[in-house]
Amino acid sequence: MRTIKEIILHCSATPEGKDYTVADIDRWHRERGFKKVGYHYIIYRDGSVHIGRPVNETGAHCEKHNSFSIGVCYIGGLSANGKPKDTRTPEQKDSLRALLEQLREDYPQAKLYGHYHFANKSCPCFKVPEEI
Repeated sequence: MRTIKEIILHCSATPEGKDYTVADIDRWHRERGFKKVGYHYIIYRDGSVHIGRPVNETGAHCEKHNSFSIGVCYIGGLSANGKPKDTRTPEQKDSLRALLEQLREDYPQAKLYGHYHFANKSCPCFKVPEEI
């Protein structure tokens, strides 16, 4: 098993109110040259949590951090006109909180970050860890 030091939160950078799936993200990531979806967990708008890559595999979600992190992504993150926005549904917020509780129990040494901590991006479009 990999040593997990970080849990990094992401958004899919897709418009609010639109549903996308792990298969969609997998296709986008393959088009960018990844071997498969880069995130370990994806949270749909209905709050359901889906597996992307198995946690024991190195992700492809945050340059220079993939080997020791878990990537968690929620569907959304952009307003209808394409601007960064916290578009999490109440169900996504609840599921994210529950998933993070479980991950913190499984990896108590891991610190929580937003993608913006490591890249010049707004992702995940809310303050991490202040809001969690």
